[in-house]
Amino acid sequence: MNVLVDTSVWSLLLRHKPTTDNALQIQKLKTIVTELIHTQQIRLMGSLRQELLSGVVHQAQFDKLVVAVSAFQDEVITYDDYICAAQNFNQCRAQGIQGSHVDFLICAVAMNHHLRILTTDKDFMYYQKVLPLDVWIPNFLDS
Repeated sequence: MNVLVDTSVWSLLLRHKPTTDNALQIQKLKTIVTELIHTQQIRLMGSLRQELLSGVVHQAQFDKLVVAVSAFQDEVITYDDYICAAQNFNQCRAQGIQGSHVDFLICAVAMNHHLRILTTDKDFMYYQKVLPLDVWIPNFLDS
């Protein structure tokens, strides 16, 4: 199954230096993403690419990130995806679950394109209570 890798994962792997507290978790996550790269299962969206690149202060680091994520083509977002994202927002809000428009677009693209979402963002677990999502938060991230 192809996997939509969320900004939270990319940011952890590409923008943050491991600490003694999270070094093992980051290494395990890197192993997962490396396997997904080798099996060509990773998918991106333009909004995820933009989120990852936004806020990078140093041009050299920005350029390095651009190169790192340039290997992955953007999943084509359609009119139906945007409509689905709005429906997702409305359905979740009706159940008392709040989220960003980008998160609900991620959910829509994942649903409509049959993608699994790899994330460290636990908000997706709330969305999954209402929406038919396949959310993958590796269990070692809870430890």
